[in-house]
Amino acid sequence: MIYRKLGGLQVSALGLGCMPMAGIGAAMYGRADHRESLATLERAIELGVTFFDTAEVYGPFADEELLGQAIKGRRDRLVIATKFGFRIEDGAIRGVDSSPENVRRACEGSLKRLGIDTIDLYYQHRVDPNVPIEETIGAMSRLVEEGKVRYLGLSEAGADTIRRADATHPIAALQSEYSLWERGVEEEILPLCQDLGIGFVPYSPLGRGFLTGLISQRSDLAEGDYRLNDPRYSEENFAKNLGIVDVVEQMAVAHRVSPAQIALAWLLAQGDDIVPIPGSKRRATLEDSMAAVNVALSAADLDALDAAAPPGSTAGQRYGEMGMSMVRL
Repeated sequence: MIYRKLGGLQVSALGLGCMPMAGIGAAMYGRADHRESLATLERAIELGVTFFDTAEVYGPFADEELLGQAIKGRRDRLVIATKFGFRIEDGAIRGVDSSPENVRRACEGSLKRLGIDTIDLYYQHRVDPNVPIEETIGAMSRLVEEGKVRYLGLSEAGADTIRRADATHPIAALQSEYSLWERGVEEEILPLCQDLGIGFVPYSPLGRGFLTGLISQRSDLAEGDYRLNDPRYSEENFAKNLGIVDVVEQMAVAHRVSPAQIALAWLLAQGDDIVPIPGSKRRATLEDSMAAVNVALSAADLDALDAAAPPGSTAGQRYGEMGMSMVRL
């Protein structure tokens, strides 16, 4: 494993996205096995992964509990990131809530479930349009003053929100979707983060599995899988998007690595302040993804991938109407 700086944090160049282990509701990316998920977390630590990403809403709550179980007795070596930002009632999401009261409630709950005294990186999961960002960041900064949180982050925030948040309290990292088939951050968001010294954490760096080459048709997805409702996985768009995968697969053959490793290596090559968090719930996919840190792409390779997947070329939006209404605010 190699390591990078993320704001003031030193982390493994690839973190582990823990959402597939619990999802949001049942079978978000296919059902996970509890024992295998624990084994995957333990294997990640063995491989030198130090950056683990979870959220209150994953499960909800179950993902943080699982991660807390896995890191018990090994806390000092690890960087734990979690998120708040939703109102959760009776096990269901009831809208966004970044009020100061919910910021504190969520933090206390996350600390307890994770079994830790301090959250290393605390993200606002989605911007709440009903609460000024200065008010939310102010509440988060008080948690820093109390030693319950070390660094602050945002997720899927727009440029103006990022500027206002960072002016209120330094923001260490922004988490947003970024991959070969989702490059929307490159125009404004990524340059802004670099100007402000904010680290960037791409989630869904493998296009929700599409860029791995393991999903050649919609029927490869299990019944109830979230991706069956993803516009980019729709009957209309699926075949159109396979062209990107073809180029990634050809390059993988040339390098004698997996398509997933090519996609992750491309992201790592976009800047030393970029720390992708591929999700996994099985040791086999974890081990494959983490090997991407050893893949060196040439300038010609990067040009070929850029040409195959230029910004805006993916067919379909990355979320449905509701999901799109919650990003870039």
